[in-house]
Amino acid sequence: MKQNETDLSILLKNINPILNSGDYVICTTPDFRVVNIGEIVMMFRENEGFTIILKKELADTLGLSYSFTAAWITLVVNSSLLAIGFTSAFAKALTENGISCNVVAAFYHDHIFVAKKDTTKAMKVLKNLSYNSNL
Repeated sequence: MKQNETDLSILLKNINPILNSGDYVICTTPDFRVVNIGEIVMMFRENEGFTIILKKELADTLGLSYSFTAAWITLVVNSSLLAIGFTSAFAKALTENGISCNVVAAFYHDHIFVAKKDTTKAMKVLKNLSYNSNL
């Protein structure tokens, strides 16, 4: 199996943000089985219950409450879970532009959830980060 990238300069030059279609929400429930597992984007068990990310329309249909509607951006570069500074580099760039981000580091890619109103700005910031990367 090909190793995922750890070199920060390569990661930033190849960040390649892709906007996934739809609106996404972050909900919590004591029983994740209220949702078909195939429709869950991400799930994490916490002491208080299960945090799940799913399409807004599905949450509305199921009557799940949420307080944040997000756009889902996937960084297509194959980042290693051992990469140092990658998350902080793109989070810093978003922070400097007044954009909050919620990050999920999966095996192959990092996924960023930003407020829906910040979608266009976040995509521009991430593309500029790649374009201007001189590490």
